[in-house]
Amino acid sequence: MRNPVIGLILFWCAIMLAACGDKSRQDSLSPGHRSQENSETKVDTHTPSMATAYTRELHGQQAVELAAIESANDAALAQRGLIAVTQQRRILGPNDWVSWDMSSYEFMTGEAPSTVNPSLWRQASLNNLMGLFEVTQGVYQLRGFDLANMTLIEGEKGWIVVDPLTNAETARAALAFAHEHLPKRPVSAIVFTHSHIDHFGGVGGVVSQAELDAGVVSVIAPKGFLEEATSEMVLAGQVMSRRADYMYGRRLPRSAQGHIGSGLGKQPALGSISIAKPSQVIVEDYESMVVDGIPFIFQLVSGSEAPAEFTFYLPEKRAFCGAELVSRNLHNLYTLRGAKVRDALAWSGFIDDAIHAFPNMEVIFNSHHWPVWGNSASRSFLEDQRDVYKYIHDQTLHLANQGMTPSEIAEAIVLPSSLQSTLHVHDYYGTVKHNARAVYQFYFGWYDGHPSNLDPLPPEESAQRYVALMGGADAVVVAATDAFDRGEYRWVAELLKQVVFAQPDHVGAKKLLAQAFDQLGYQAESGPWRDVYLSGAYELRHGAPETPLPTGMIDGLLRATPVERFFELVATMVNGPKAADMSLTLNFELEDRQQSFVLTLSRGVLHHREAPPNPEADVSIRVTHDLLIRLLLKRVPVSELLTTEALDISGNPLRLMQFIRILEPADATFALVTP
Repeated sequence: MRNPVIGLILFWCAIMLAACGDKSRQDSLSPGHRSQENSETKVDTHTPSMATAYTRELHGQQAVELAAIESANDAALAQRGLIAVTQQRRILGPNDWVSWDMSSYEFMTGEAPSTVNPSLWRQASLNNLMGLFEVTQGVYQLRGFDLANMTLIEGEKGWIVVDPLTNAETARAALAFAHEHLPKRPVSAIVFTHSHIDHFGGVGGVVSQAELDAGVVSVIAPKGFLEEATSEMVLAGQVMSRRADYMYGRRLPRSAQGHIGSGLGKQPALGSISIAKPSQVIVEDYESMVVDGIPFIFQLVSGSEAPAEFTFYLPEKRAFCGAELVSRNLHNLYTLRGAKVRDALAWSGFIDDAIHAFPNMEVIFNSHHWPVWGNSASRSFLEDQRDVYKYIHDQTLHLANQGMTPSEIAEAIVLPSSLQSTLHVHDYYGTVKHNARAVYQFYFGWYDGHPSNLDPLPPEESAQRYVALMGGADAVVVAATDAFDRGEYRWVAELLKQVVFAQPDHVGAKKLLAQAFDQLGYQAESGPWRDVYLSGAYELRHGAPETPLPTGMIDGLLRATPVERFFELVATMVNGPKAADMSLTLNFELEDRQQSFVLTLSRGVLHHREAPPNPEADVSIRVTHDLLIRLLLKRVPVSELLTTEALDISGNPLRLMQFIRILEPADATFALVTP
């Protein structure tokens, strides 16, 4: 701040606005919310229930079915090529945050306990290895260091790193472990197969920014990678993160009554996230490129598992990297954390294309799980994966054309026996049920055609009316208890959802609903379904999280995000009703980026444009990019910034304060199973 008088004025304004903001936040809480925060009526036990007789009986049937189709070969294939198992099974992140802890899964030995679906137990046990594996000559994988695999391909000058995991800490540890058993070589290239964070977020752990800036390490990615990666993680990241708490069971204990794995792997690691701008973008299908002396053929599959994705074939090694187009599970056409719905027909078509484009492949290695070896086995694997997505797609539309709704279709679709007996297309991650709903949504959207669903009452209001109609909360709990005793856990959940939304502090309803969620979680073959149910039970017993994940974890991603996209995020933070009558123009000049943006706010809508400063603006701010992020995300108290020279403000400083006041950063701790 170059003007001390303005500094004092703004310091005073900051104090006043902070006080007003606290009062406003308190006043905005409804009486129900206030009473809930102060309530002592939480569920009287924090202990998950045990498996009921109904759940144990179901697991017994599933174990018999699994034994009839299980291949002991999978256990051998999961260990094939093992070079070494790491002893460092716990990796720390910033400020000693536990980034990764495979030791927490050491309880997983022997037969499946009664609280875990035996088929999911099998899959999670196969995903328990943490070490370095040889795929084929010159191709290695590090598995068990994160949700995804990191692949190393031996180039002429160094290692070509494919998909450097979720964060710097796990990626750094994985590469260091590889160097204990393989030649220590520099990283010559980075290959991002697609735009999901577990495949690029750890790039800062394997290559420095200086190397990237100097161009000594090439970065190869599919067309649209940077835009899609930052769009998903920045614009929708906080909501996805909160829902991912459920999908990956982040708050659950690692135990037979808690999280055991996601089916795709264990869970995403938590740590320092970064991203690198591609230096080479694949824009043509089957584009050939020599990377550090190794010939690659890239197949674009964008719009399948990710909006920007490719697979690739190494013709000299007859090795196909399926990225996440194929995995040893049924994948998600719609992911429970929330994302754009994926195109099942295109997905199946891309797999069919790969079968015909690379008929001589001898090994398939993917972004998750263990490889497939042999030409015949590889072709069969791809055909199974191709057909499961096509079947779900075609049958969903077939049943929709018979007039069935999404819920009816999800209940009706059953895979052919030949696919049911193929374990690598089982519901370990995605499920037939929610994928069928995804196909319906892809074509028809959220509306199922029934007029009552066009403009339904919000959950809290409809719940109160349902509960009153059913004779009150206690009467519903009695009915739900009878249903629980009959093993009708889905119906119990449907009933008690109404009570909990009508009376969030009803102890009996929350306790029984948590027990129903326990049983549904224990029965689930899908890792995410198990984690979602058990996380719902956990939240009913313990409440919503009080603090979000450390904000600093995504700073690297925010710094790499185009400024235009960051302002798109800021626009989503505007409180529309508060800003409805406000008219404001602001200039932001980024000193370290040589960029200038003009922001205009009117009618509750924020627009931005890269342009020279508007001489008619209400206020102009010169700031660094990093400080801009911290300022608008309210990472630091405004009063702390206003008394320094970090901000250079001209015009009316009160207008800046008014602008900041109407911004509301995302709440990453909102409740999911209570209002």
